[in-house]
Amino acid sequence: MKRESGMRVAWIGLGVMGYPMAGHLVTRGGLDVTVYNRTAAKAEKWSEAFKGPNHPTPADAARDADFVFACVGNDDDLREVTIGPQGCFQSMKKGAVFVDHTTASALVARELHAMAKAKGLGFVDAPVSGGQAGAENGVLTVMCGGDADDYAKAEPLITHFSRMRKLLGPAGSGQLAKMVNQIAIAGLVQGLAEAVNFGMKAGLDMEAVVEVISKGAAGSWQMENRHKTMIQGKFDFGFAADWMRKDLGICLDESRRNGAPLPVTALVDQFYAEVQKLGGGRWDTSSLIARLQNLDRKQQG
Repeated sequence: MKRESGMRVAWIGLGVMGYPMAGHLVTRGGLDVTVYNRTAAKAEKWSEAFKGPNHPTPADAARDADFVFACVGNDDDLREVTIGPQGCFQSMKKGAVFVDHTTASALVARELHAMAKAKGLGFVDAPVSGGQAGAENGVLTVMCGGDADDYAKAEPLITHFSRMRKLLGPAGSGQLAKMVNQIAIAGLVQGLAEAVNFGMKAGLDMEAVVEVISKGAAGSWQMENRHKTMIQGKFDFGFAADWMRKDLGICLDESRRNGAPLPVTALVDQFYAEVQKLGGGRWDTSSLIARLQNLDRKQQG
């Protein structure tokens, strides 16, 4: 594949999302990408697969890059890789753009946007939706916040791993939109878990039931992609309960600031806490049905 000459790209964080997203910049975008990951073995594996160098610190990876992408765990991780002693902001050249795909708070997005601007850098908060499968298939939805000119520079690169991307407002707007996304998902997954559990308890063939009702008003992405995992009790297909609790915590924190009531979100957050107590912290989000089935067993016992 022809390489775009002169453009330098760095990627920070090679988890289940970042690893394939960075790969798409190489395989689809024809870009030369250098990477950093906290666990060096993962960076070495990526480098072997995609023929790009890896570096021992974020600052080393980001040096002289035109674009630096990041996808890490939380606010603290993001601060560490940007403004920490070996962070990207220490070495990025003026005019470079930092694109953050971490699901984090709107507060940290605004904070880092201001610090980037003070250094002559661009900053776009750009959390994603679509899960591990969306990252691997390059069909993520990307919700962006920041300055229009920075977004315009970054958008052509974001297209390589997304099917939908949009600038939604100033710094922090991407993170706020991701909160809206997670709030909507939380109630849907709980509703689906209750419906599937109810149908199974009633003796229905739930595969057949879902085939019918998914074509009506009850249909959703969650129903299409998660009903089988609920029926089969197999919860290793994507976004973990631990991460969903992290995201819902961000939503609840923000709601306390803006005054928006989130009664269902708060309840589902506690349901995921119960899943964690069952040992399901790494189970995917459809594991809410395991909590209901555990309640059934307790009632029968």
